[in-house]
Amino acid sequence: MFKLLSIEPSNYSNKARAILTGIVEINEINVDRDQLLSMICDYDVLLVRLAHNIDKEVLDKAKKLKVIVSATTGLNHIDIVAANKLGIDVLSLKNETDFLKTVTSTAEHTWGLILALLRKLPQSVDSVKQGEWERDRFKGEELKGKTIGIVGYGRLGKIVASYAKVFRMKVVINSPDIEDDIDEEFEIRPLDYLLANSDIVTIHVPLNNETRNLIDRNKLKRLKKEAYLINTSRGEVVDEVALLDNLNEEKIAGAALDVLCGETYSQYGDSGWPGNDLLIEYARNNSNLLITPHIGGATIDGMEATEIFMANKLKDYLANQKSD
Repeated sequence: MFKLLSIEPSNYSNKARAILTGIVEINEINVDRDQLLSMICDYDVLLVRLAHNIDKEVLDKAKKLKVIVSATTGLNHIDIVAANKLGIDVLSLKNETDFLKTVTSTAEHTWGLILALLRKLPQSVDSVKQGEWERDRFKGEELKGKTIGIVGYGRLGKIVASYAKVFRMKVVINSPDIEDDIDEEFEIRPLDYLLANSDIVTIHVPLNNETRNLIDRNKLKRLKKEAYLINTSRGEVVDEVALLDNLNEEKIAGAALDVLCGETYSQYGDSGWPGNDLLIEYARNNSNLLITPHIGGATIDGMEATEIFMANKLKDYLANQKSD
């Protein structure tokens, strides 16, 4: 029987586990880096989330490993090049378009960030907790009539755009791939135009060579002083140093981020991350920057659905493999 190591098992779906029972021998254990390096040699399947960097060092020690399973669309936590060279397959949610259309968690979180930022929700909640009731301190902004620029019109971009219509907003889109089913009310514009003319810019592109540092210092300069930037894609898409400079110099109104460059959950604590992150330090003392810890897809419903989907995908994969 195949042996599976699940290194982030907390709250893993019982339904997904049931699908794999009898197909693989499952070992569920929270491990640190050293434990992972010492254990990986004994397993055929590795089940990961986002807490570990599955790099060449790990893969070189995975002598029996046939497949890595990650219920994510982004794969920057896995060294895909090294895995390919070693003949290790990677199963993920990437390109699972039909299924992913049913998962709205990150698109919903995008709007949660937008509303929290423009309506000053975190600050007003904290104020009430401190015994205050000062309504005029927390005047926000309406979404109706504003222009939202959506960078990336894939699955998430489309859902975000559909929600924007409900808020009675003007929608401007920039994307390398625009399908024919675009709403006739939406405008397709070059990126520079979108940045210069949007009140809210929200990013929904995958991380690749074309999108890394897509929103760089020059692109950020095109934003209006009254504009807000939202990023729920990957931290590396935005030049964080330039963003911090724009916030400090009040060249944009604010930003809300669910992702940061180099975010590594397993390094929290002793190594100081994210305590020494400059954007987080800024957010501690400034209300125009909101940061959440990559929770866009972290809903009970969405995570269970993706875990069940990936369990079935792994089941089908293993049916075509022979155990050593």
